[in-house]
Amino acid sequence: MKIIFFSAQPYDKIFFNRYNDSYGFELVFLDAPLDAHTINLVEGADAICVFVNDKVTAPICKQLATKGVKVIALRCAGFNNVDLEAAKANGISVCRVPAYSPEAVAEHALALILTLNRKTHKAYNRVREQNFSLNGLLGFNLHGKTIGVIGTGNIGKAFCKIMLGMGCTVIAFDVIANKDLETMGVSYHPLMEVLKADIVSIHCPLNNQTQHLINDETIGMMKKGVMLINTSRGGLIDTKSAIKGLKSGQIAYLGIDVYEQEEHLFFRDLSSTVIQDDEIQRLMSFPNVLITAHQAFFTDEALSQIATTTLNNVQQLLKNGNLTNQAALLV
Repeated sequence: MKIIFFSAQPYDKIFFNRYNDSYGFELVFLDAPLDAHTINLVEGADAICVFVNDKVTAPICKQLATKGVKVIALRCAGFNNVDLEAAKANGISVCRVPAYSPEAVAEHALALILTLNRKTHKAYNRVREQNFSLNGLLGFNLHGKTIGVIGTGNIGKAFCKIMLGMGCTVIAFDVIANKDLETMGVSYHPLMEVLKADIVSIHCPLNNQTQHLINDETIGMMKKGVMLINTSRGGLIDTKSAIKGLKSGQIAYLGIDVYEQEEHLFFRDLSSTVIQDDEIQRLMSFPNVLITAHQAFFTDEALSQIATTTLNNVQQLLKNGNLTNQAALLV
């Protein structure tokens, strides 16, 4: 059985090859993303494996079906880039990795918070230049601050636990309250109340209801001087609105591991390229903005779980047409 990987990075090859011995798949890794121009590279595959920026549209699903592809495997949790109805209509199963070391992403959110607050990235560069001044490095205690968490799924839950351990008051918004978190001390409130926290961290999926959840209106509801963190999906934040908030001082700190137009930037070396995206260039010009290139998931534990879960998903779907882990089955 053959799996073709799109948008494959060197680490994908390492981890999937490491765990493929017990499955025996033929693995083909392509650097190119899946789109209308690369669909013809799918030949003889029983399954394809895609990542966050591959576009699995209705026309793509139709062509995959004509080429005999039976499974679309997402090596991530989010699935907003796949037309699930089209996949179902064309008889293609779709699976994902619903939970891969949620602590990895939650810990990265904390890293963004601590770096923005205590300015360790600036201190590192200063000391290397023999500048030991503390001017401009003033931070604040996290202990006692109110943290607003939007979305308390696996990652949001892990993040809440971390912030409780830091001595913070944690308030959250979600469609369904998590009883375990409530027992630990997390209180659930309407979104407009959670937005008033000292630090707001986003941990929800991207869909029609959450697209541009953070916009001019919701930023206006926030506490002036808020710290805003996003390690979920770039489309949750309207970038133009975030820039306005930074310019006005409404947003005092912005830490993002995801970006609306990241498909044209992230996971590649553009150090010798003139970047045409004016909005990310504007964001990078702010001294109080910290951007990482979708690396929150990037730990040994997470990549191992992504590889084993994905391979197991494909094997079960090709052999049995179903999954024992129903949370991983989308269609």
